[in-house]
Amino acid sequence: MAIPTSRREFMQAASLIGAGLYLGGSQAIAKPRSPNERVQYGAIGVGGKGRSDSADAGKLGDVIAICDVDAQTVSQAAKNPAFKNPQTFADYREMLDKLGDKLDAVTVSTPDHNHAPASALALKQGIACFTQKPLTHSVWEARRLAELAAQHDVPTSMGNQGTANDGLRQAAAIMKAGLLGNVTEAHIFTNRPVWEQGNPRPASVAPPDHVNWDLWLGPAPLRPYAAGVYHTFAWRGWWDFGTGALGDMACHTFNMPFMGLDLKDPVSIQATCTGHNGDSYPQKSIITFEFPSNEWRGPVTVKWYDGGNAPSNDLIFGHKLDGGDSPRGAIIKGDKATLYSWNDYAAEFVMYDNDGKELPKPEVEYEKSPGHFVEFHQSIIGERKRATSNFESYAGKLTETILLGNLAVWAAATGEGPRVEWDADNLRSPSHPYLSSIVRRDYRDGYEV
Repeated sequence: MAIPTSRREFMQAASLIGAGLYLGGSQAIAKPRSPNERVQYGAIGVGGKGRSDSADAGKLGDVIAICDVDAQTVSQAAKNPAFKNPQTFADYREMLDKLGDKLDAVTVSTPDHNHAPASALALKQGIACFTQKPLTHSVWEARRLAELAAQHDVPTSMGNQGTANDGLRQAAAIMKAGLLGNVTEAHIFTNRPVWEQGNPRPASVAPPDHVNWDLWLGPAPLRPYAAGVYHTFAWRGWWDFGTGALGDMACHTFNMPFMGLDLKDPVSIQATCTGHNGDSYPQKSIITFEFPSNEWRGPVTVKWYDGGNAPSNDLIFGHKLDGGDSPRGAIIKGDKATLYSWNDYAAEFVMYDNDGKELPKPEVEYEKSPGHFVEFHQSIIGERKRATSNFESYAGKLTETILLGNLAVWAAATGEGPRVEWDADNLRSPSHPYLSSIVRRDYRDGYEV
């Protein structure tokens, strides 16, 4: 191997060497890295979930740059003693342009609509990328980021931390081993939204001085600021910025059956909801996904419930759904046994036989995780090939599958939606071609993916 001549080449060489050891089965831990070899992180979004994502980066490497459109947020984050006197930015494009050759990795913890533009810029520069869930705002973006990660051979991970839970991995391994029998249906439900949605657009006001509203909008269409409605939390309920209750939580609650049953590329999706105006998501939805059979299982019907909708407890033989009036979790129905998880991240679950009696959990093999962010960091320094929830082989398809549900919701504006057929190879609905505008959205100039 040629001697690396730049920091980026050095990191890539180290990763290749480490990956070779990992793939060869070595369990040895890499030697401690000298201070000048520590992973150099940048953090895009340091409020909300970005606070913990950047903190995780600071525990394992050096955070040398932080970015946020809120000047108060970035100023406060810059005082974090775990960071290395970071340079501060309001625009992630400027940060990546100025420091791209110095950064080994970034965290992307922005509202959904900025995930793909920021991540794509990093990937094209060979920068490792940890992006919050859902990975993207649209189906096409999920496919594109997976392609970019593979094309540039960059370590990646989505921030659906439940992927590292023993409970989730054990439940998935039980399904893969066929211990539930022939699985024909799954029911997945959430207590979201916990923000307002399904309402008309509020009155506009001037944005506060410390918020760069134009940069917050990023690739989205221009609209006036409204106090307490978009920034910093309730953006999830608006089509231009978020992905609704489904996008917010399904990367967690859909994750276990996705892993265990290989739930990719449904052939159709259909939604019923409380209706919507094309601006804000509906208050309640039930979405049905039809997955075809694959090499090792038959077809599976998945139902998603949000906004207070929930499945019948008859599915778990009359046992009470945990969570009272706001249950959340997943029920997987096989002809030999039923698996029920009452946790957003599938950390806990129980199994019932066909008479509703609790079964002991079978012994199955699965890889234990050292920690979700740790997996990502290890993939940068060469201690493992890829994090489990990497873009190209896992997170891209998980996000793509989930966001297809929003195509059906868009088509259900009046409350009762049609059956939307899906052609995964060509990323199009042959039955409803007008949904192409939701599959792939337009971008403001300067933010193209």
